[in-house]
Amino acid sequence: MNSGIDLRASFIESLQSFGVPPGAAKALWMPLPMFLMIIGATVGVLVTVWLERKISASVQQRIGPEYAGPLGVLQPVADGIKLVFKEDIVPAKSDPFLFTLGPILVVIPVFLSYLIIPFGQNMIITDLGMGIFVWIALSSVVPIGLLMAGYASNNKYSLIGGLRAAAQSISYEIPLALSVLAVVMMSNSLSTIEIVEQQAGYGILGWNIWRQPVGFLIFWIAALAECERLPFDLPEAEEELVAGYQTEYSGMKFALFFLGSYVNLVLSSLLFAVLYLGGWEFPVPLSQMADWFGVSPNNSWLQLVTASLGITMTLLKAYFLVFIAILLRWTVPRVRIDQLLDLGWKFLLPVSLVNLLITAGLKLAFPFAFGG
Repeated sequence: MNSGIDLRASFIESLQSFGVPPGAAKALWMPLPMFLMIIGATVGVLVTVWLERKISASVQQRIGPEYAGPLGVLQPVADGIKLVFKEDIVPAKSDPFLFTLGPILVVIPVFLSYLIIPFGQNMIITDLGMGIFVWIALSSVVPIGLLMAGYASNNKYSLIGGLRAAAQSISYEIPLALSVLAVVMMSNSLSTIEIVEQQAGYGILGWNIWRQPVGFLIFWIAALAECERLPFDLPEAEEELVAGYQTEYSGMKFALFFLGSYVNLVLSSLLFAVLYLGGWEFPVPLSQMADWFGVSPNNSWLQLVTASLGITMTLLKAYFLVFIAILLRWTVPRVRIDQLLDLGWKFLLPVSLVNLLITAGLKLAFPFAFGG
């Protein structure tokens, strides 16, 4: 099976066939994945913001945006343009360097994490052998930016918001990592490609959501807390902290926090789809469907349809989870900070540890069913 590494090699070879030197071909490849990643993630954010507005309007029996483009689809673009032209204000007694660096540290690790997401069988920028570890490591950098932004603002509400963000992230990062480790243990790999392949062949019955019923709940709860979505938006609770670590920010710096939040939500949904919902796999194995219709597996049209359906399935699964996250925002009330920390340390952490130990035991007892 081809991967993102093969895509890179094919791109370089095709340029060399036109007489481009090998060094120049590699230099031309380097910015391309980053550009595609930024464009794709930004478009995903625009779609998610529009969904947020329309779903919340439906929950509250309103119409939502209607006039900025058909059905209001250009409303997120209007929001972006407004933030670009807003004045960028730096508080007089703040630390200007840290004040500027905070939003940057929040956004860059989230965008870099898209490098390991497989959108289809041959649609990944780089198939790292330890992709899951890279994602966990990058996600651990984000709280530093939030704490930095809160501290540099010279505002007590911002500082409390930054401290809350750091405490919340540490509390939920550990159970999140333990739930992912259970999937890694079953798949015998840290590669997102191999984790999806391990779920292939049995349709919906082969997905990890059935073998990790507790793990997927822990992952989703912890992911919502990492994205600071309601009911876990304690770092920016406006009733308590004005806007938390974002209080003193305006213009593009505020837009970076806004962008990072939504990019992280889409990223978490994509990773959930990859880890637990079979990634690009169809609920019914496409090879079985091809046999029903008497189509050869080597048919070029079948391969094209398979690739298109793979990308579609990945996005459908991810945006179904985005829909669930948006619905939760307008359904569940915000928890208190003590409830949030109790849930992370006293419930999710021990349950995720027990889940990991049970997964290890079941893998030894039933190696064929649990990836032994």
